[in-house]
Amino acid sequence: MANMRAFRDAVSRWAAGGPGEPARALAVQLGLRTAVLLEGPSDLAAVEALAARRGRDLAAEAVCVVPMGGAMSVGRYSGLLGPAGLGLRLTGLCDEREQRFYDRSLKRARAPHSGFFVCVADLEDELIRALGTDRVEEIIRTGGDLRAWQTFLRQPAHHDRPRQQQLRRFLGTKKGRKIRYGRLLVEALDPGQVPAPLDDLLASL
Repeated sequence: MANMRAFRDAVSRWAAGGPGEPARALAVQLGLRTAVLLEGPSDLAAVEALAARRGRDLAAEAVCVVPMGGAMSVGRYSGLLGPAGLGLRLTGLCDEREQRFYDRSLKRARAPHSGFFVCVADLEDELIRALGTDRVEEIIRTGGDLRAWQTFLRQPAHHDRPRQQQLRRFLGTKKGRKIRYGRLLVEALDPGQVPAPLDDLLASL
């Protein structure tokens, strides 16, 4: 039985210049109707964590969440998966500073840009603001990263930054940390704390 991971892998190879037929065949087998385009795997972890909290099975709903490996890949992915490619409905998240680039890329792909929800800095920043810095630091402590966080804070380069910026930077200092905390931060949210871009994305699916 085909699965979403196999489809994501096939799309990644296609985007890198490989053949498109494996992705096309899997899309048909899975009955896909929607592709959620995200910048990277930490965003994927957050979206999947919120879907699970809300009892949503996105695969069963024919929705595939696709990390693109960077915002600059949106033109390539929207062309492959959107109206000119597999014909899927496209939605996703983008950062405010990259919104114009997304709009141009989606226009070239003949895909509506209205389905993309905008984070001010990025999704990690949205989650930190939603939870508050004290709560995020508590999650870091219970997550076993207290010593690494304390070491980070002693580095002179970070002394004068606001706490929110320090936390956001810390999450990106070790491979895999953003992915892990993408899930942990979402799991710690109260129902009314879900950042609007993430909340609106799930509601649109």
